[in-house]
Amino acid sequence: MAIPVAELQKPNPSNIVELFQLELNTTMHSISQTYYFHNGTNTNENSNIIFDNNEYTRMPIEAEGFEYNGKQTPRPTLKISNILGTITTILLTLPQGLEGAKVTRIRTLLRYIDNTNFTGGVILLENGSGILQEDGNSINMESGINPFGTPDPTATFDEQVFFIDRKSAENRMEVVFELAASSDVHGVRLPKRQVLPDDFPGIGTFFS
Repeated sequence: MAIPVAELQKPNPSNIVELFQLELNTTMHSISQTYYFHNGTNTNENSNIIFDNNEYTRMPIEAEGFEYNGKQTPRPTLKISNILGTITTILLTLPQGLEGAKVTRIRTLLRYIDNTNFTGGVILLENGSGILQEDGNSINMESGINPFGTPDPTATFDEQVFFIDRKSAENRMEVVFELAASSDVHGVRLPKRQVLPDDFPGIGTFFS
C-alpha cells in the first residue's frame, strides 16, 4: 500500500527510512546477486535495517537528482562511501564494471520496518531523544516489537528504478555513479523481457 498522506501530515511523522538495492544479472555481470544498503539510522546508529526480511547494510550514501521536474527523465547520482573498500571489492570481481546494474530506491517510514530491528530497552531517535510517556519520562520497550507502529513491507513511497550508466569517480573515500532510465543508458544492452506467444496469443498469427 502507499504510505497514507495523513501519516506525513502529522506534526511529528515517523522517520523516513531510505533503502537501496543494487541488482546484478547474469547476462551483463556473469552473476545474479542483489546487494542491500541503507543510509541512515535505525534504533542503533551503527546497525543494519531489516525490511521485508531483507537485511540492508548501513553505508553512507548521498543520493541526488531523483525528482522529476516534468520536463525530462531524471539522471540521479549516487555517492557511496568507500572507506571500508566495499564498493571497490565488488568492482574487482566484475571486470566489466557495474554499468547496467539495476538500482532500486525504496523509501518507507520507521513505523513500517520489521520487528526484528528492535532489541528492547530505551529506544533512541535520530536526535538522541527517547520515546517518552506523557509525563516526559523515557520508557523501556519490549524486545522484538516495533514501538512506532505495525511493520508493513508494502507501505512505501513509489519505488524508483534506475540503472547505472557510468562510474564518474572512485577513490579511497567514495565512489560516484551516474544513473539513468533503462532507455537512456549509453552503450549497454539491458536485459529485456522475452515476449512469448502465451503472453500475447496474437503474435505470430497471420490473417488472410
